Amino acid sequence: MNNMPGIKKWLSWVGRSGQARNWVTGRSVVALGLARLWSVRQWSPVSWRSSISSLGWPAGRDPHQSWGVGRYIKPAAGLVALSATFSLLFVDRIQAPQYVGGGATNWSPPEVVSPALADAQLPIEVNERIEQWMVRFTTSRQPAFEVMLSRGGLYSDMIRGKLSDRGMPEELVYLAMIESGFHTDARSYVAATGMWQFMDPTARAYGLRIDQYVDERRDPVRATDAALDYLSDLYQRYGSWYLAAAAYNAGPTRVSLAVARYSDGRMGDENVYWEIIDHLPKETVQYVPKLLAARNLARSAALYGLDVTLEDPYVYDLVWAPGGSSLEEVGKRMGLSDGRMRELNPQLIRGVTPPGGVYPLRVPVGQAYTAMSALAGHDLRSRLADD
Repeated sequence: MNNMPGIKKWLSWVGRSGQARNWVTGRSVVALGLARLWSVRQWSPVSWRSSISSLGWPAGRDPHQSWGVGRYIKPAAGLVALSATFSLLFVDRIQAPQYVGGGATNWSPPEVVSPALADAQLPIEVNERIEQWMVRFTTSRQPAFEVMLSRGGLYSDMIRGKLSDRGMPEELVYLAMIESGFHTDARSYVAATGMWQFMDPTARAYGLRIDQYVDERRDPVRATDAALDYLSDLYQRYGSWYLAAAAYNAGPTRVSLAVARYSDGRMGDENVYWEIIDHLPKETVQYVPKLLAARNLARSAALYGLDVTLEDPYVYDLVWAPGGSSLEEVGKRMGLSDGRMRELNPQLIRGVTPPGGVYPLRVPVGQAYTAMSALAGHDLRSRLADD
């Protein structure tokens, strides 16, 4: 590995060059980590700890004691092989400029661009924070990450469609994954609720209904509309999707203070996030790196050995149901499995439509008339609802 210092120097230049970060592939994000993991092949306790430590393993944790080396031998061996491939890619296909005194010559991006990331709308970043999360998502946190990616099948198409209609980066779909794992019933210790983790005041400000019968923070469609409205407003404020995401997580007050104090109030530049990152709340420091790591891995899941089976998408028909209609009773009369109506209507927190009027009830696709018959059989009148 005599060429390893040259590769690290090249990656060091990439990490400092804003021009390069805009095109370099997401898979090259892990190249530096792969180079570090090369020392794992020596299989000595010292080299193992050194390699893992350089990848941001929690301080004070001995991998031998906490998880066992055996669990990581196979992934590490695979990463070692990939590191050699990346070495050849960088040396043979790229004429890297010499990094001298903190500057680099101008050059054109090579022809080698990952097809999976070629249409990325967010900048393709290369830095150690993202690299650390890519390693975690493919090692210690891989099972949970695979579950989140699989659950993305439920709502990703819906969210991407709404993002596309608004001209917003479709990669923002991964914010919902980072926030809640695509769970509509998620609730944080500070009472942020739903797939997009809205706090009560923000949810109401963006038109979501919250009362004793309905909590639209749990509604995947209505909450998505509100979340995209909020993100769009934050982008208009900061001119940066990274800062908008940080403000979505930490609140705009904290982000604005950090920008004013540590970036001279400069906005409209994605690099500002990285300049102020150490002055943000602990959770927010990890927020954008996790988003970008998830984006890079999700687009090449098979390459990274991720086992992802997408769940069926969230689709439905609508009927107008009278107030007080029981989801359980309607589901039984329709012959649906237990809990199916609640899955389609997670915003109905008491399991019944709110009293005092009709309500647009979601039912399985193609079963609107069956639902109407079930409601009519309960001495209730119903009709089809406009979507």
